[in-house]
Amino acid sequence: MSAPPSPPIDASAPLWRTDLPRWRHLVTAQWLARLLDGQPEQAAPAGAWRLFEVHDGPWQPEHPGHIPGAHWLDTNLLEQPPLWNKVPDAQLLRRLPALGIRHDTTVILTGRHQSAAARAAHLLMVAGVSDVRLLDGATAAWHATGFPLAHGAPPAPVPVADFGLHLPACPHWLVDTSQVRAMLADRRRGTLVSIRSRDEYLGITSGYASIATRGDIAGAAWGRAGDSSDMNSMCDYQDADGRMKPAADILDFWRANGITPQRHAAFYCGTGWRASLAFFYAWLMGWDDISVYDGGWLEWSSDPANPTIVRRSRAGAGLPAAIIANADRAELHA
Repeated sequence: MSAPPSPPIDASAPLWRTDLPRWRHLVTAQWLARLLDGQPEQAAPAGAWRLFEVHDGPWQPEHPGHIPGAHWLDTNLLEQPPLWNKVPDAQLLRRLPALGIRHDTTVILTGRHQSAAARAAHLLMVAGVSDVRLLDGATAAWHATGFPLAHGAPPAPVPVADFGLHLPACPHWLVDTSQVRAMLADRRRGTLVSIRSRDEYLGITSGYASIATRGDIAGAAWGRAGDSSDMNSMCDYQDADGRMKPAADILDFWRANGITPQRHAAFYCGTGWRASLAFFYAWLMGWDDISVYDGGWLEWSSDPANPTIVRRSRAGAGLPAAIIANADRAELHA
């Protein structure tokens, strides 16, 4: 890594979450600052590690600042149009080593949007990277803690010879449209979870300027997301500072909508970013039988043969979220 920052490190600041079985994979700004400063740290990477700022598109001089020493990771290296699904394995097998990433590299991810970092985290996990971590609250949390930002071009990563594994090593964490159809046809296969805002779930809005069709997948449970006016918002999952809410709070609203660790949960959103954050939070909480539906609403709604629903016309836009969720559960079991 390049020269570390010299921030005012608070030795008394809590470094880890006590409510997460996989606590070491959600790091704090204080912990990251100590790691960059070369200090011995609990849960420090055992071997090579990389820090990436994750964004949609290449770095530009007008971009906001980034954490000093962080490399740049363009999400377009991992997902591709028109449906924004994962790129083919052959491409990943070339691109990950070019980023300095092997399967045994510890990868720490941050960025302007936590959901973008989570998208990268999920796809790296599917590929087989064994130690992926998110900065809780992303780069905004780093800056809010008082640590400096760099504004020049991020350093280029040093490539490695190969990834070291055949891809994908963990394909069970990603499902496609045919698997979702099978899940909806046989509820014993699991629960399809809509990580979309209330207005998206009801069909009031598609949530995206690039997606014309409103509505949602018929038969999905509502896992919630955030502000209907922001397609990146996950404020139902995060506090006002963008950090993950207590696990108990998330589990409560999941449980109320029939989303439990006893059944496979396949998360989806519009294209994959928000679903990936819900996936990662579930994984942090110890859930193992989980996946992301890569195509999401964009792919599902592009095929008129797929069953969809606009709930607003039946439930009414003014009903409380709990009533809407309960009505939908009744619909699922009718």
